[in-house]
Amino acid sequence: MKTVALIVAAGKGERTGGALPKQFAPLAGKPMLAWSYAALSAHPAIDDVVVVIGAEHEQLFRKALPGARAVVGGATRRASVANGLAAAGAADAVLIHDAARPFPTVAVLDRLVAALNTADGAVPVLPVTDTLVAADGTNVPRDGLSRVQTPQAFQLDMVRRAHAAWSGEEPTDDAQMVRALGGSVALVQGDPMLEKVTWPGDFAAAEARLGWETRTATGYDVHRLEDGEELWLGGVLIPHAQGLSGHSDADVALHALTDAVLGTIADGDIGSHFPPSDPQWRGAESGQFLRHAAELVTAKGGEITFVDLTIICEAPKIGPHREAIRARIAELLRLSTDRISVKATTTERLGFTGRGEGIATQAAATIRLPMAQL
Repeated sequence: MKTVALIVAAGKGERTGGALPKQFAPLAGKPMLAWSYAALSAHPAIDDVVVVIGAEHEQLFRKALPGARAVVGGATRRASVANGLAAAGAADAVLIHDAARPFPTVAVLDRLVAALNTADGAVPVLPVTDTLVAADGTNVPRDGLSRVQTPQAFQLDMVRRAHAAWSGEEPTDDAQMVRALGGSVALVQGDPMLEKVTWPGDFAAAEARLGWETRTATGYDVHRLEDGEELWLGGVLIPHAQGLSGHSDADVALHALTDAVLGTIADGDIGSHFPPSDPQWRGAESGQFLRHAAELVTAKGGEITFVDLTIICEAPKIGPHREAIRARIAELLRLSTDRISVKATTTERLGFTGRGEGIATQAAATIRLPMAQL
């Protein structure tokens, strides 16, 4: 069975009060829409994902999901879904999902797909646990009531016919139209992860549901001291009789720190991203290497929370330059200086650093990363 997932993201999303429509607003470091797209794309039963967007949002969409497939929606949610159904092609089944529910879980997707073996449609639901009252203040019995979530799954031919036959007021969801046509809609267990993001405070609640893991990694680098070279340490030019030799500006501190940041996301080392054999990096300013590593963390929805640097040399003295180094690293990583630790030590004139032949640096970086398995 070929299954296509539709993400309905054509709304204006104004109730969250942000500068961007909520489906494109950042959530845990990346656009909210990107979370549901990634979850649906990764599920083995889903063959294709189509995003329904507003005509005015094409540029935002291309930035949020480069290379993804989109179709322009209509004036209402029903019209937008109908456009998405038309774009689903010759599929057998479709999952219709709201972009405002960023975390569809594997378990819910499994239950929805399985339910289509015996039903025309399936929707995830959660029991109503709060006391309900009518407008006049009288209690409404909650027995037998459930809260409906998305994604909702349907046999594609059935939901297309239901949309074509609908002539009433704007429906609350697609299952309503399928039932009106006589189709069977199964109820499967939903998940609190699928709560909707509607108001400004919902973003913080969504991030809390996502969960975070903390990772720490280390980096180490060495460069030789030579005459006629500039001495760059931690992004700061330090007056000294000798400088460090290397393919780039040889900033041993930023190189070690870059490796530490890359290590937190298990993405190789500085040499794999900026090969010394590539002439474009000759004499390059090492701050761009650290910024690149930090951007990779951000792209995964993570954030750097703390870095620690130990510079090992006999000379020059690091103390007079410590605060400048902290400030520069803080600027590169967009952190406050209280999250940047810079220390210095010697090897009591032992080894190559003790003989003044070079400078070594040890670094550690700590990040928070959203839990990937939903």
